[in-house]
Amino acid sequence: MPYQSYIKKVSGQKAKEIMLFTLSTCIWCKKTKALLKDLGLEHSYVDVDLLFGRDQEDAYDTMNKFSHSTSFPTIIINNGEDIIIGFEEDKLRNLK
Repeated sequence: MPYQSYIKKVSGQKAKEIMLFTLSTCIWCKKTKALLKDLGLEHSYVDVDLLFGRDQEDAYDTMNKFSHSTSFPTIIINNGEDIIIGFEEDKLRNLK
């Protein structure tokens, strides 16, 4: 997965492994990142729209492996144990 070098990690309490696929311009993606940060949860994210070529294709391939949706944000919990598509505040709060 070449895009992995673009993944950003936010420090916090590690309740679960949380990986976000986001767009840099998406308001719901920004709200999701802010909520996870406010909750103090460790998480990682990659802004798919800032990737190019094979890196972007690989990110979409990974998203499709877990969900057949390319909606943003796509949140993968514990390597696919759970998937959250979109800004689902209640589900995000329950990750703590």
